[in-house]
Amino acid sequence: MEQLSGMDASFLYFETATAPTHIGSFAIYDQSTAPGGRVTFKGILENVGKRLHLARCFRQRLVQVPLDLDHPYWLEDPAFNLEFHIRHIALPHPGDWRQLCIQVARLHARPLDLNKPLWEMYVIEGLDSVAGVPKGSFAVFTKIHHAAIDGVSGAELAAAVHDIEPNGEPPAPDYDWMPEPEPGLLDLATRTTINNIRSPFRFARVLGHRAPGLASLLTGGQEEVEGAGTVPRTRFNGTVSSHRVVEGRDFSLDDIRTIRKAVPGSTVNDVILTVCSGALRRYLHAHEELPRDSLVAMAPISVRSEEEKGTAGNKISTMSVTLFTNIADPLKRLEAVFEGTRNSKAAAAAVGARTMTDMTQFLPGALAGLAARLYTRLGLANNIRPFLNTVITNVPGPQIPLYFTGARMVSLYGLGPVMDGMGLIHPIFSYSGRISISFTSCREMMPDPAFYAECIEESFAELYRAATGEKRQPAKRKAPRRKTTGRKAPQRKTAAARKRRSAARGRA
Repeated sequence: MEQLSGMDASFLYFETATAPTHIGSFAIYDQSTAPGGRVTFKGILENVGKRLHLARCFRQRLVQVPLDLDHPYWLEDPAFNLEFHIRHIALPHPGDWRQLCIQVARLHARPLDLNKPLWEMYVIEGLDSVAGVPKGSFAVFTKIHHAAIDGVSGAELAAAVHDIEPNGEPPAPDYDWMPEPEPGLLDLATRTTINNIRSPFRFARVLGHRAPGLASLLTGGQEEVEGAGTVPRTRFNGTVSSHRVVEGRDFSLDDIRTIRKAVPGSTVNDVILTVCSGALRRYLHAHEELPRDSLVAMAPISVRSEEEKGTAGNKISTMSVTLFTNIADPLKRLEAVFEGTRNSKAAAAAVGARTMTDMTQFLPGALAGLAARLYTRLGLANNIRPFLNTVITNVPGPQIPLYFTGARMVSLYGLGPVMDGMGLIHPIFSYSGRISISFTSCREMMPDPAFYAECIEESFAELYRAATGEKRQPAKRKAPRRKTTGRKAPQRKTAAARKRRSAARGRA
């Protein structure tokens, strides 16, 4: 057995009934490239079955320590059944983009079974009316608990089930897989006692190593960013429901690289942050909810070393990024984001990339779980000051075509967890010359995901025009107009309505 780190276990402790903490992705495949031009569900089961040895999380399940007195363990599941984890469904006619997003959102909203290995894969047939996708294509939606992987190890997991050619074969396993017996209470109690005796000494050692970085931050290691203020409250900073929405758009990586040349020194990530910033500005402005202060995003940072590549689990830290949604000009916003991320990176370096990762090792599980449940039950997200408005996580992917059971991957989109106080996340994936900007949100907070996807498109087009002087906008998918009904989404007021209201106030 292998024990979870404190960082990995924290995703279990903070999971609630309305906020499961798994992550996911869905990819669309063109099966015409497969041998015979067709992929069968039986062939997918066989293909994945031959690759189980390439990722340990496939067959590992949790063993909880009684009363959460210590972090759980991973166990090679003796009852592992591949057909429980890979499932087969189909969209009804016409099988368009909106239907796919709704189906994926429903599947993503369901929590994983903690008594099984923490992943599920859904093969979704019937994609006959998705713009830019060959008729007869299929999608694969995969979700896996954040306790098992982070974004980078998730990309490595995706590599385990894909090939770089249609007829690719996985390498043979170096060993025969052996399940592990369930540990007894005495064994777990002994391990827990030893760990709890050692814990204070390890905590003191970690604190001694990390104290200089923490002191540097607390005494002014971070430069103040001009234009940044307190984190404002938005519709995404309340309590979340158990329902989700999912959408996304993809763009040319070359176009994004062209944009970044307009601000010397800026990166592809800075451009992505600016596009998301512009989309949030448009969306909240349309709902007459754009705050005066800029929105703030959390950006996860991988701290995975070369030696840790290929391992599961979470090796991440975070940095806070001001999005400058209070700047209307897109190019000036990109300049401000570039300066802001430079300062944020300096602050993260002052603390040390692994500081928070190391400190979470000593998080008491029972206390953390109780705190998460109380936070939700008391609705504290609605009352305390938010410390972020959204998460934007950028995961670099392969720039060559990938194949799944012979079918070529056409596009790839990410999904993430949302929770009380943080109801919107933007997973960013790059693949084969394209970058997808997708998002996951609570349906009560965002009842009009198609409109927000349009805001992303319009934000990108506006930034491209400002950077190059050219008009370029990706072809829009067929999507219904936005709806603004819902508990947290007030009706959009027209100019005529605002004029009548102003006139009425004048008469009064």
